[in-house]
Amino acid sequence: MQPFEEMARLGHEQVVLCRNDDVKLRAIIAVHDTTLGPSLGGCRLYDYASEADALRDVLRLSRGMTYKAAVAGLDLGGGKAVIIGDPSIKSEALFRAFGRHVQALGGRYITAEDMNTNVEDMNYIRRETAFVTGTGMHYQGSGDPSPVTAWGVFHGIRACLEVVYGSSDVAGKKVAIQGVGNVGFHLARFLHESGARLVYSDINHRNIKKAMELYGGEVVEGDDFFKSDCDVLAPCAIGGIVNKNTIPMIRAPIIAGGANNVLEDEEADSQRLGQSSITYAPDYVINAGGLMSVHAELRGHPHEKAMSDAENVFNTVKRVLHKAQAEGVSTITASNRLAEERIEAVARLSRLRV
Repeated sequence: MQPFEEMARLGHEQVVLCRNDDVKLRAIIAVHDTTLGPSLGGCRLYDYASEADALRDVLRLSRGMTYKAAVAGLDLGGGKAVIIGDPSIKSEALFRAFGRHVQALGGRYITAEDMNTNVEDMNYIRRETAFVTGTGMHYQGSGDPSPVTAWGVFHGIRACLEVVYGSSDVAGKKVAIQGVGNVGFHLARFLHESGARLVYSDINHRNIKKAMELYGGEVVEGDDFFKSDCDVLAPCAIGGIVNKNTIPMIRAPIIAGGANNVLEDEEADSQRLGQSSITYAPDYVINAGGLMSVHAELRGHPHEKAMSDAENVFNTVKRVLHKAQAEGVSTITASNRLAEERIEAVARLSRLRV
């Protein structure tokens, strides 16, 4: 992958390579688009197979954040960061070094939790920069955004059920959740409390045990997740799991979950889903609750405001699904158009300023 060519293809403004050999920091910060406001997106810590894989991931994720903020109606741009390393080895020095690189961008990028990072890590970053969200109460932060993300996903599932089945009621519906970590666990709680039947898939057996003890359900492993005889598949773990190999296995009429970049090939896989009559809630639309949480923090709003905002994911998902049906396009194309229309409208306003 040629970095500048890929940046041009996806429309990025800036990509920053960060290193500090003393603390073994290797990180990439990608600023995709700041038309609507400063770029905001989580920092994930992952042991990528190669630097090219890390770059590919951060470019895709940051672009998704731009579209997520735009469709959600937030005054934020899209950014993302990845730290390349073993998630089991973390230190205060690592995150403080990363925080200094965030500070050097002067507010163009605001970071937050993501895969394998948490509130404590954000607190370390906060000691070096104010451009971080999701910190603890000591810093007057909003803490872990995953409950808000899950609340939005729950309402996005309700929207899909209404479009597909004619009713948004989840009672009696069977939902298979892949990944019962932060977002998936909270989603299981919301679904259980509303009477849904649950199926779990997770490589972490402790997560499975905890969910089963509290909410009951069934457990499937490996490819049996895709073959689940259920109403909704809810991917809440890694991306790229819906692809040319897994789509033929899928029996559920709906895919709606909290994971980012669920489709391995956005254009081709969305077309395959359409051909299989599977309704797909675009990931960056349905999982926007976490972004709403940190946006509320930036504006000084209480947690209750974020939860209320996340309920509107129901209307946004319905809008996307109806637009896709009306225009005869995939749901990804429909949501991308909504995002691009808003970004262009605001860009036109900027050009009119004197």
